Amino acid sequence: MSTNYKGIATLAIVGLMFTGVACKRSHDSTGLEFAPQMYDAVGYEPYRQVKENSINPEGLNMRLPAPGTVARPNYMTKFGSGDSAKTDLMLYNIPKDSIEIAERVLTNPIPENEKNLADGKVLYTRYCSHCHGETGKGDGTVGKEYKGVPSYSADAYKTMNDGHIFHVITNGKGRMWPHGSQITPDDRWKIVQYVHKLQQG
Repeated sequence: MSTNYKGIATLAIVGLMFTGVACKRSHDSTGLEFAPQMYDAVGYEPYRQVKENSINPEGLNMRLPAPGTVARPNYMTKFGSGDSAKTDLMLYNIPKDSIEIAERVLTNPIPENEKNLADGKVLYTRYCSHCHGETGKGDGTVGKEYKGVPSYSADAYKTMNDGHIFHVITNGKGRMWPHGSQITPDDRWKIVQYVHKLQQG
C-alpha cells in the first residue's frame, strides 16, 4: 500500500473515532442548534416564551387586552335594568354562508326603547352611514364611489329581519366587508334596531 493510501486510511480511522465520540449524546445534553432563531422567534410570541421579557410587566410576552377591545364572544352581556335585566350569552356560531339559518333562528335580544334606538343611530352613523347614507338610501360618500350599496327601504331590503341584518353586519355579504371584529354583539343589535326604522322609509 502506498504512503498516500496509508495516510488516507489513517485519517479515516481517526475521523471515525472522533465522530464516534463526538456523536454520543447523553440524555442530559441538549446539543447545539444551528440558527436557533429559526426555532425560537426573535419577535414576541404571545403563546410561546423562551426567555424573560424585559419590557413587559412580570416578564411575560402576553398582556391584558387594551381598554375598549371587543370581547369575542361576549358571554355576559346584560340588557335592561332591575327586574327586567336578562343575560344573553351572545353565542354566535352560525357559519357565514348560512344566512338562511340566521334569518330563521336569530331575534333581537335588546329591548326596543328610545335609549337603544338612540344608541343605534349613533352606532349606525359611526360604522354604516359612510356607505349606506344617513337615511339608509345607499347614498353615503363612500357608497357613491363604491357602487352597489342598497337602499334599506327598497325591494326585498325593506323586509329583512333581525337575523339577516345581524348576520350581514357580522360576516359581510357581497361587497360589504364583515364588521364583527369592530362592533360588539350588543352594539350590532342596536344597529339592527335602527336599520328597521330606516326600512320604513
